[in-house]
Amino acid sequence: MTDSPSPAPAAADQPLLECRNLVRNFKSGDGELCVLRGVDFALHQGEIAGIVGSSGAGKSTLLHLLGLLDTPTSGEILYRGKDLARLSQEQAAKVRNREFGFVFQSFHLLPEFSALENVIMPGRIGAGALAWMRDADKLRAAAEDLLKRVGLGSRLSHVPSRLSGGEKQRVALARALMNRPAVVFCDEPTGNLDSRTADEIFALITEFNRERGQTFLIVTHDQHIAERAQRRLQMADGRFVAASAPTGADATAP
Repeated sequence: MTDSPSPAPAAADQPLLECRNLVRNFKSGDGELCVLRGVDFALHQGEIAGIVGSSGAGKSTLLHLLGLLDTPTSGEILYRGKDLARLSQEQAAKVRNREFGFVFQSFHLLPEFSALENVIMPGRIGAGALAWMRDADKLRAAAEDLLKRVGLGSRLSHVPSRLSGGEKQRVALARALMNRPAVVFCDEPTGNLDSRTADEIFALITEFNRERGQTFLIVTHDQHIAERAQRRLQMADGRFVAASAPTGADATAP
């Protein structure tokens, strides 16, 4: 494969992102620890899916593999019908930047940069040096708009140390959305937040999902958050063991 996956919309009957018989083993002493045991999973365009399970079930490992942050031991990962395993490291990095967004429990904001600079960063990386010089004002305006949308219009110049946990996660969400990714991976996005702030973060996720049709895959220990997803799945011992339809008031059809 010479090109990264096409950004064209997935066909209605074709998953946006899927994995087949996905296995991930890690070296453990003289042996191997099997974290994922042949996982099959499909995520459709415009869906909010939640994955729950105890620590060590394989939730975050699956998310990292699907988001090209890690490499599987075996199995396939398909994005818009194309095999991501055939991408070079450079092509995979472009897919991560252009097509995927990431929100983590620990925020992972750059401490020396302001909220605005953190949000701009994916756009700056994706644009490259020459395009950044040309489009800096446009990218800055887009980042400012996102921060205003998540309620941080008055915090543009604040560095992370001057922000609360909820504000940091809002910055992280805005950063994940900067390049208008098709899929946003959320790894315990409310894990460090109180229940009210967690509800506010999920409300923002729902808002962008409805407005932009963006797809969200959320790994969480929070059953309340998971129940508000359009689809909830449970993992145990490296496999999916159950799935359920949405029950929350905020759930909508994909």
